[in-house]
This record gives sequence, structure tokens and C-alpha cells, in this order.
Amino acid sequence: QVQLAESGGGSVQPGGSLRLSCAASGFTLDYYAIGWFRQAPGKEREGVSCISSSDGSTYYADSVKGRFTISRDNAKNTVYLQMNSLKAEDTAVYFCATTKWVDGSSWQLSTSYDYWGQGTQVTVSS
Repeated sequence: QVQLAESGGGSVQPGGSLRLSCAASGFTLDYYAIGWFRQAPGKEREGVSCISSSDGSTYYADSVKGRFTISRDNAKNTVYLQMNSLKAEDTAVYFCATTKWVDGSSWQLSTSYDYWGQGTQVTVSS
């Protein structure tokens, strides 16, 4: 059974950092793309970052470029999202999701993904 479990969320002050983890079970993460999405209250779910299955290409939303870094540890079957210089507007529930393949034009579409985790709350506030 394919499962994704996010962890690492919490409350942090503006300018702080958090590292989110997405632990996969029921499948080998090496062969799948993993995307991170977030959803703030009253807003649509938006793609934040993605790491592809084929060549490890990474993608980032313009709003997080230079601040967030996505990486994968295949030995631990886990993908990470390192979030630095956090802003109040980064406050949201963060989800990871997986699919066999995405590219630069499809990674931000939630419909491109087959399985989703339950989400972890990130709150950035002073």
C-alpha cells in the first residue's frame, strides 16, 4: 500500500527555518517524482517544489526560489524540503505527493499526482 507521511512542520518566527520530511512506504521512492504542495486557509493548493524520478531535476515555485531546497535520500526512502528565510506568507499546510513522472509543465498541477500525504502545518509568525 502506497503511503506518504509528512513531518517536520511547526511554528517559527519570520526568517527562521524548518525542514519537512516526506517518508514513503509501500513503494521505492527512487522511481517516482515527489512534489511538495501547500494550502493556506481560503486559498487553492499550490505547487511549491518537485524532484523528478528520472534525472533528479528539481523545480520550484517563483515564490520560494532561493529559499527552499528539495532533496531526496533514497536509502531512507524520504524526500526533504529545507525551508529557509521563512515568511508569514509561507504559512500553510504542506503536503507531499507522488507520481511516476512529471516535467516542467506539469509538476505544479495537483492532478498530475496519484498519492498524497495527510499534510503538516507550518506557521510563520512573530
